This record gives sequence, structure tokens and C-alpha cells, in this order.
Amino acid sequence: MAYSEKVMEHFANPRNVGEIENPDGVGEVGNPTCGDIMRMYIKVDGDKISDVKFMTFGCGAAIATSSMATELIKGKTIDDALKLTNRAVMEALDGLPAVKVHCSVLAEQAIKSAVSDYYKRRGIDPTPIVGEIPEAEHGHCAV
Repeated sequence: MAYSEKVMEHFANPRNVGEIENPDGVGEVGNPTCGDIMRMYIKVDGDKISDVKFMTFGCGAAIATSSMATELIKGKTIDDALKLTNRAVMEALDGLPAVKVHCSVLAEQAIKSAVSDYYKRRGIDPTPIVGEIPEAEHGHCAV
């Protein structure tokens, strides 16, 4: 299984790792098949994500997709962040092996989960805005 240089770079030197003190939203998603768990923290100013951090327990691809996803939404509006797809994360990383696509799905779901929490904390039903956050696929997970 070959990883792109970008995947290896984001795995070896992940961006935005850590927690945000007093976050505006926190999302956690996981894949029970392989054990990957992503927790994403967002800080929102106005309608923009001013800061985003993550903590991921998982394989190199899970760490790389978390890192890239945070880079892609930092400074963006909530609306733009919700439009980020797992496909866009994979393209930004110059691809992932087929058995690692689920990692990019988790990154997309972690963002949506954090935004959903942001709205819930404000007493707003997030479902019409964020949509349903599906359970992670229970597919293959090679280490």
C-alpha cells in the first residue's frame, strides 16, 4: 500500500493537533472496525471557523486526513466547512489507498459533528443545517 508524499508529510508533521480551550463545538467520530477515533474542536468568530484542532487515535491515514481537513476549513465560513467532502480531502492529499478511504469519511464526519455541537450549544437544531451524521462505515480497515 503506497501513500502519497502529502499523506506522509501530514502524518509525520500534522497541522492543528491538540485541543482548544473553551471550544465552540466538539465533534467525535469513530470506526469500530479499525478503532480510528477523531475528535475535532472548533472556535467560531461570527460565521467563520477561526481555529480548529484535532486529536486522532488511529493509523497514519487517519492522522493525515484529520490534519488536511483542519487545514481546509480553518478560516472558512461554517457553510463552506460543511461543504467539504471526503473526496476533497483525499484529492488535497493526492489520493489514498482504497482501504483507507474510510479515514477521509471520518474527517468529513468529524467536521459535521463539531458544527452540529456548535449549533446545539446555541439551542439550534443542527439537523436542518448539518444533516444527519451517518454512522461510520463498517468496512475493511487495514493497518
